[in-house]
Amino acid sequence: MTVTHTYEYEWRGDFADVDLNALHAEGFDHPPVDIGWSARVRRHSLGWVCAREPGGRLVGFVNVAWDGGGHAFVLDTVVDRRHRGGGIGAALVAVAVREARAAGCEWLHVDFEGHLKRFYFDACGFAPTDAGLIPLHGAGGE
Repeated sequence: MTVTHTYEYEWRGDFADVDLNALHAEGFDHPPVDIGWSARVRRHSLGWVCAREPGGRLVGFVNVAWDGGGHAFVLDTVVDRRHRGGGIGAALVAVAVREARAAGCEWLHVDFEGHLKRFYFDACGFAPTDAGLIPLHGAGGE
């Protein structure tokens, strides 16, 4: 028997820092840290999208930073491991696209690791572009 969940997606939704810290640590495979995400996104972002399973538990998140004008940037797309493969990530990004467009942005940028190419290009509709990067710490950086 297949169980189908209906998830709730909320633009600029409220969340507890402890919940996003746990989701981020699990999703990006790092030890939990104490980041004040709520204050950070309210200060620096156009918005963000929260995905919640029935019952209200946070199972997905994407941040949409911006330059205050025509460019927005998808950051920190994360879905709880138990909920991956069901379209939550693509739905998070679709809400981000819709809301960035509604805010008057002309471009939505994303960078990602190679193993996520199919997700961003195929599932989310991003197109490949030429881009550049200067690492500011670690390999090649100061």
